[in-house]
Amino acid sequence: MTRSFDNLFIGGSWVPAGAAFDDLNPADGAVWARVADGNGGMAVRAIESAQAAFSQWSGLTYNERAHYMLKVADEFERRRDDLVAALQGEGGGWFGKGMFESGYVPEVFRAAAAMTYNAIGEVLPSDHGKVSLAMRRAMGVVTVISPWNFPTLLTARGLAFPIAAGNCVVLKPSEETPYTGGVIFAEIFEAVGVPPGVLNVVTCSRENVPAVGDMIVEHPLVKGISFTGSTPVGRVIAAKAGAHLKKCCVELGGKDALIVCDDADMDRATAAANFGSFMHQGQICMSVEKILVQEPVFDEFLSRFAERAAKLKVGDPNTDKGHIIGPLINDKQAGKVREQIEDAIAKGAQVVIGGGVDGRFVEPTILTGVTPDMKVYAEETFGPVVPVIPYRTDSEAIAIANDSEYGLSSGVITRDESRGLAIAAALETGMCHVNCSSVNDEPHVPFGGSKSSGVGRHGGRWSTETFTETRWVTLERGGRGFPPVF
Repeated sequence: MTRSFDNLFIGGSWVPAGAAFDDLNPADGAVWARVADGNGGMAVRAIESAQAAFSQWSGLTYNERAHYMLKVADEFERRRDDLVAALQGEGGGWFGKGMFESGYVPEVFRAAAAMTYNAIGEVLPSDHGKVSLAMRRAMGVVTVISPWNFPTLLTARGLAFPIAAGNCVVLKPSEETPYTGGVIFAEIFEAVGVPPGVLNVVTCSRENVPAVGDMIVEHPLVKGISFTGSTPVGRVIAAKAGAHLKKCCVELGGKDALIVCDDADMDRATAAANFGSFMHQGQICMSVEKILVQEPVFDEFLSRFAERAAKLKVGDPNTDKGHIIGPLINDKQAGKVREQIEDAIAKGAQVVIGGGVDGRFVEPTILTGVTPDMKVYAEETFGPVVPVIPYRTDSEAIAIANDSEYGLSSGVITRDESRGLAIAAALETGMCHVNCSSVNDEPHVPFGGSKSSGVGRHGGRWSTETFTETRWVTLERGGRGFPPVF
């Protein structure tokens, strides 16, 4: 049965878009839903609705906004089974991935609710007994542009903290996952009674992305932008935000390394590698895309890693919960991954396991003999393909890991905690996890990268700092004198 979501959620009402587009199941290409195809004019209407709602929403007490966030969390929890099914059907994700994502989203809104109870300013020292305050307040309209890989989780992370802080949001989800990244938020915000205009959702087809995207970034009423997605698109958005002097937080791509030291626990190392490389078909910004293994344990690691990877079943996650490796999101992404595999083989890399590509389904693939001239070494893959590269010394591993334009996340596996922290300190990444995979997240942490992996941080107080304005307010109590000529 094809679902139909023909209207846009603007100003608390479902507004006919006048057009719709097909939302496809990536596993079989069937139409999963028909979704409203918004345009630039509808985006303007959404922005104006958000601005109209801002005064009332930001004027609520902090605990009133917190209570709404808690209601949203509870409603997501109530609808968990429906969300898991939608994440499988619309996004091609494994059942376990859907269970994780649907369980994480309520915690994001609870963390956002908790943030409203935190201090929003500080008292500064001042001459003459003046009361000097640095205070934060909401900005106004914030645009949230979310991706398709973890659509519900990353949309929640993008909008929960700005809204809890008193902002109103215009959300544009990915055209690949407009329901799980967009429409479901409108349904839930409406169901729990969040005031009209606080959240507005503009879905659109790929053809209308330029018009809608330009409007929700460049419109003068938009004060802040949250974007999660590819580095090329993030560069464009950050440049436009800068041209208009708007605050933005962009979380982009990665080429994340997992460093396995010679004293590593092999069970821990191979599990971290298997999860980090192949969870959700490697379609995670912080997926392990290079595994660096110290020479004395290279052969043992490679053998045990390949043994683990061989157990991961490939197939349609809608037909079998045991299908851990589902489809890539679209043909373009599958073609990119195939190209990287073929390029590596042509230049001398060896396939340890996998390598097969059948439509959008790619086998978990482990490569050795990968060199810097290969695409899979330098470019983000975003698929279930990972090279395993030997190294001699810690300094060599650090150099290989840092040999990238990206700097999002990383992992280090070692029994020596001091050694792990020393390596972590030398890595040019925004995040590093010792004795764990590079794939890590919690709602309250500073999530983000360096270099071409982004600007700013999502999560907890860092989101609040990004999407509020700091003001200096003083109260003069008569101690300051003025020059007598005045």
